[in-house]
Amino acid sequence: MDQLAESLDILVVAPHPDDAEISVGGTILKTLSQGKRVGVVELTNGEPTPRGTVERRQKETDRSTEVLGLTQRFQLNLPNRSLINDLDGRRKLAGLFRKTRPKVILAPYWEDAHPDHVAASALADAARFWAKLSRSDLPGDPFHPPKIYYYWSIHLRIHPKPAFVVDISNHIDQKMESVRCYESQVVEGRSSEFPTLLDDIRDRARYWGWSIDRAFGEPFASREEIRIDNITTLT
Repeated sequence: MDQLAESLDILVVAPHPDDAEISVGGTILKTLSQGKRVGVVELTNGEPTPRGTVERRQKETDRSTEVLGLTQRFQLNLPNRSLINDLDGRRKLAGLFRKTRPKVILAPYWEDAHPDHVAASALADAARFWAKLSRSDLPGDPFHPPKIYYYWSIHLRIHPKPAFVVDISNHIDQKMESVRCYESQVVEGRSSEFPTLLDDIRDRARYWGWSIDRAFGEPFASREEIRIDNITTLT
């Protein structure tokens, strides 16, 4: 696995197609608008689902990738519904970290009702550590991603306190457009009465925007302290 010519500023680790868009689509768009390089890696192809197929999910993912304007997108093809933090998955993800050399990893929050999301969080932590190992059979040169932050999922109605919230007010409409690309997951077979799933996704972003006195936001957790170089820039 060859190293990218230019490293990524952010790499989003997503258990399935659509997780990145739903959880951090606004942050992706905002970062790209600042001239940064952003990638997404899906650990699985997300199938089977009631109304999806592998081919359809790939087409939906391709459309969303165009809407977002991602720098890179990858899929590791680990087993959906059976995702675990095992050595094979850890090796594949660590190898991708060494290839893309991201400054920041965004991974699912470690507590969730969906076992794949919990496993994805643990895999990201373990692969981040493995990526720095020397004298290993991993491809590429050792690399330790400097920062990892955790985004909220949607399968457990809990309210952890975030370390920070990103203002995505200027990107909410494009975020929702990218989410709607996954019609088989967020539209078909779901109630059309208010509140729909799309209403829920937008309204959660509105709540987090309210929490920072902005229109829309996306929250993140951190296990490690966050360095601030200029306290006057905090709002």
